[in-house]
Amino acid sequence: MSFLDRASSAPSFPRFSETALRHQRVDGHARLRFGPNGLADLYQRAPCRVLFPAVPTGAFPLAVMLTTSGGLTGGDRIALDIAVDEGACASVMGQAAEKLYRVGPGEAPASIVTRIDIADGARAEWLAQEAILFDAARLDRRTEIALSGSARLLAVESLVFGRIAMGERMTTGLIRDAWRIRRDGRLVWADGFVMEDDIAGLCAAPWGLGDAVAMASAIYAGPDAAAHLPLAREVIELATGDGAEGGATLVNGILLLRLLDSDAARLRRRLSHLLSVLREAALGLSTPLPAVWTH
Repeated sequence: MSFLDRASSAPSFPRFSETALRHQRVDGHARLRFGPNGLADLYQRAPCRVLFPAVPTGAFPLAVMLTTSGGLTGGDRIALDIAVDEGACASVMGQAAEKLYRVGPGEAPASIVTRIDIADGARAEWLAQEAILFDAARLDRRTEIALSGSARLLAVESLVFGRIAMGERMTTGLIRDAWRIRRDGRLVWADGFVMEDDIAGLCAAPWGLGDAVAMASAIYAGPDAAAHLPLAREVIELATGDGAEGGATLVNGILLLRLLDSDAARLRRRLSHLLSVLREAALGLSTPLPAVWTH
């Protein structure tokens, strides 16, 4: 059989346009448990990785989360489980902003699930860095918190609506951001923030976000939460005006804080100051925010 005969009898392959495209997706998971002597258990599955930088005297044991995939897109999933035992303390935070890329037609949203379990008498903080939403990104994010007895927790999540430094705004896509907080098994706070499809139009609506390009939601849960409400309002009110807004309130013993800003960098500075004040007043942390959060 000649070369030409062999070539003509070879099996034919479908053209690229006829082939169903199947994209590889990530399914990452990290699990951390802190005991009175520090880290007690660790599990991590790529692309989730956890680093443990040295901390100054007086600081909580520190775990820094990072995603080695360089960002998330449609169908990607990451999950984080944090547990802090009775008598223990911990700081867990993101290493950098999480990037949420454009999602193709028909693809599922990127999923981020954070579950936090704080035991009676334990103190902890979860300080996530911003989620930067590219145009046409689709994000489903859930933060589920279980508190026991006198547990104390300071937690924050942030959103930036577009690659602002590149002159890009998020005009379409999906944002589904939900919080659930339970104390001793009882639901004490539930919040859901949803925008879909015409993001630009929803932001511009009278009940929307106005000129804001970034938003942060923070909570402090502890038996003394009500005592810190005046301080939180004072700090927020000092930095409002000229496109910067915010407020604080108390619901079922949970101190709730929300910041909006027309300048994403300014919101980060405002948030850093607010967190520094609250972590000292409520958690007894006189040390500055770790460098991974402030630089």
